[in-house]
Amino acid sequence: MIAVLAAIFERFIGYPAWVTDRIGHPVIWIGNLIDALDRRYNDPGKPFESRRIWGVFAIIAVVLVTLAVTLGIQQLLHFVPFGWLFEILLASTLIAQKSLRDAVLSVARALEKDGIQAARIAVAHIVGRDTAQLDEAEVSRAAIETLAENTSDGVIAPMLFLALFGLPGAAVYKAINTADSMIGHRSERHAAFGWASAKLDDLVNFVPARLTAGLIALAARAMPSADARAAWETALRDAPGHASPNAGWPEAAMAGALGFSLGGPRAYSGKTLDLPGMGTGKRELSADDIATAIRLYDRAMLFALGALAVWAVMRMVL
Repeated sequence: MIAVLAAIFERFIGYPAWVTDRIGHPVIWIGNLIDALDRRYNDPGKPFESRRIWGVFAIIAVVLVTLAVTLGIQQLLHFVPFGWLFEILLASTLIAQKSLRDAVLSVARALEKDGIQAARIAVAHIVGRDTAQLDEAEVSRAAIETLAENTSDGVIAPMLFLALFGLPGAAVYKAINTADSMIGHRSERHAAFGWASAKLDDLVNFVPARLTAGLIALAARAMPSADARAAWETALRDAPGHASPNAGWPEAAMAGALGFSLGGPRAYSGKTLDLPGMGTGKRELSADDIATAIRLYDRAMLFALGALAVWAVMRMVL
């Protein structure tokens, strides 16, 4: 039941910006630990294999610290009046359904009201690619791709781990995912040190990514303009070609559901990568298409909440 109430609270309230400004956010705290370990133990002067081993120890340390802290908090809250309420509030910080929706919606609003330059700035907050030269269609695709991918690792995955393993499970998942985003990329500095974080993130996201693709296909059945069958068929066909073993599943499912073509070439730090496409539909997308993707996302969130509620009831009854 904690997972259900945390998801509902986060969906409508979220994590207020003023709280972040004053005390930070659990992901920021985890990120500070990862950054400290990176600066302390990722020595460019050490051999590749040595840095890889230190990276293994770093992600183990991040996981163990996160697990110990959250287990301690969870046990402490058992002795605090209304401790379950505090646990719901803490758990809600690990889910990003509202913040993800708001961030993607801000891109659509910028395109509609303020023009391409404002939209480039808005989308730069949610993607890692170069955005200074993106046109309207490229900005729109970037926003929708981010919405699809983060539906999995920002929403469904933490919900799943919260439902199965409680607050510590969701926190450990978030720690692994944060480590991957910070040091898991194949840059010269992190190819060795971030190797273990990237592999562990691939492992913990294997099931959530495929569940998200199925959820998007299910949500498409409840949306007259979407195609549930095409969502799943596109995921099966195109997701294995994605550079990531997991990110392609929700992205391809959304592309198929809405008749879009996502993916393809994009630039990172001035270097263009020729990435595979997801879907074979319309590629010249706009703010209206971002809004359509958000409507599909909203339906997927309702199904996810329903599944959480069913799970909670089954656990209470059985």
